[in-house]
Amino acid sequence: MSIATWHSTAALAWLQTLLQERFGHLFELQVQPDGNCITMQLSGDTRCVTLALDGATFTRADSDLPCATWPAPADGWVTALPGNLPAPGAVHLSLPLIEATVNGGWHIGYDILGLTYWMLTRQEEVGRTDLDAHGRFPASSSHAWKHDYLERPIVDEWLYVLGQVIARTWPGMALKEHQFSMKVSHDVDAPSRYGFASAKGLLRSMASDVLKRGDIPNALRAPWIRLNTRDALHLSDPFNTFEWIMDLSDQHGLSSAFYFICGRSSNMDADYEPEHPAIRRLMRRIHERGHEIGLHPSYGTYQKPELITHEAGRLRTILAEENIQQTEIGGRMHYLRWEQPTTLRAWADAGMDYDSTLGYADRPGFRCGTCFEYPAFDPVADEALKLRVRPLVVMECSVIDVCYLGLGTGALALAKVAQLKDACKAVQGCFTVLWHNSTAEYKAKKFYESSLDN
Repeated sequence: MSIATWHSTAALAWLQTLLQERFGHLFELQVQPDGNCITMQLSGDTRCVTLALDGATFTRADSDLPCATWPAPADGWVTALPGNLPAPGAVHLSLPLIEATVNGGWHIGYDILGLTYWMLTRQEEVGRTDLDAHGRFPASSSHAWKHDYLERPIVDEWLYVLGQVIARTWPGMALKEHQFSMKVSHDVDAPSRYGFASAKGLLRSMASDVLKRGDIPNALRAPWIRLNTRDALHLSDPFNTFEWIMDLSDQHGLSSAFYFICGRSSNMDADYEPEHPAIRRLMRRIHERGHEIGLHPSYGTYQKPELITHEAGRLRTILAEENIQQTEIGGRMHYLRWEQPTTLRAWADAGMDYDSTLGYADRPGFRCGTCFEYPAFDPVADEALKLRVRPLVVMECSVIDVCYLGLGTGALALAKVAQLKDACKAVQGCFTVLWHNSTAEYKAKKFYESSLDN
C-alpha cells in the first residue's frame, strides 16, 4: 500500500486546519526550498516560526522508530506534564532545541508537525500484519507502548510547547483557550441479559449466573424476564442500566451517547434487532432525556465499507420513523476493530459525523497521541475527509478485565483512570470514556461512578 509524503499540499492544508482549531489563528505553512524545514506565518507578517522537517521518518508505518527525549525545563521551556518530553522519530536532539532567529522569529529543531501527522493519521498502522485475534493493531505493538508514552497525550504536549513559541513570536496575540471536558459513551452490545436470548442462550446465561456468579435470584427470574421483554426492557434485567447511566450523566452535566448494533455479520454480534419494539422504546427514552443515539457497526464490517453504509442507513431509518432528530450521528466499531485507512474512509463514506473507536483494547491511553477531537485525514489517498475523529482514552474493560490490565474495580483501577484524566486536564483536552451498559456488577458500577468525579 503506497503512502503519500506527509508534507504534501493536502496534508499541509489539513495541518493548517488543525493549528487553527488549536490556536484560533490561521497560520500559512510552507516547505522551504531546501526541504529541511517548514515555516509558519501569519498572512502579511514577516515574522515566522520555522520547524525542522523530517520527511522520511514520519511517512513510515513503523513502530521501530527511534525515540529521543527533551529536557524541556532545563532548556528553558515549560511542559504540560512533568518529566522529559518524548520525541518520537528523533535519535538525538541538539540543545538548545528552540532558538531565536532574525526578525523576532524562532526555530524549533524537532519536527512537531511531522509527529502530529504521524500520530493523528495513524500512519504507524497502515498495512500492519502484527494483529491480535480480532484483527486489531494492539497497544503492545505500538511505538508509544515500546517507548513508554502511551499514557501521555504526546501531540498535545508538543503543541503546548509550540503555543509558547507562537506567543513569543507574536506577543500580545490571544491564543484560543480550551477547557477540560468529558465525553461518555456506551456500546450497546447487550441491552438485555435475557430478553432477546434464544432458548439455548437463555439456559447458558442461567447456568452462568449460578455457576460463575452464584446469582440464583437472577437465574430464577430469567425466564420471566424473557417472556416479558416485548414492548420494553424489563426493569429487573441486570443489563437494563440505561436509566441509571443517564441519571449519573445528568448529575455530572454530561450527555451520554449510546451506540446500537444494526447488523449481523458474525456470531460475535448482538442478539437483538434495532427495530424491536423494546429497542425503539429505549431509543425514544434516550432522546427524550436529551442523550445521544449512535451506531455500533457489527463485528464483520471493519473491512467492508458497504456494510457500514447499510447499517448506518438502517439506524437512520429507525430514527426517522421515531421522529428522533440529532445534530450529528457518530459511533464506534464493535470490539474496536479497525483497519487504517479502510475503516476511516468507510465512516466518512457512510456520511457519519464522527468516530470514537481509536483507543486500544489491551491498554487505556492515547492511541492517537491526543485527547482533542480532530478532522480525519487519509494518509494513503492523501486526502482530508469529512469526518471527525474523537479518540477514546479509557474503555472500562481495558482497565478491569484480567485479559487486559486486570486492575479490577478497586483503588488501583481508580488511580489509573485518575492518572489519564489528569493528563487530559493538563492539556485542557477531553477525557473520553467507554462504559458498557452490560457491565452491571455493583462494584463495577461504583467504580464507574467514582471515575466520573473530579
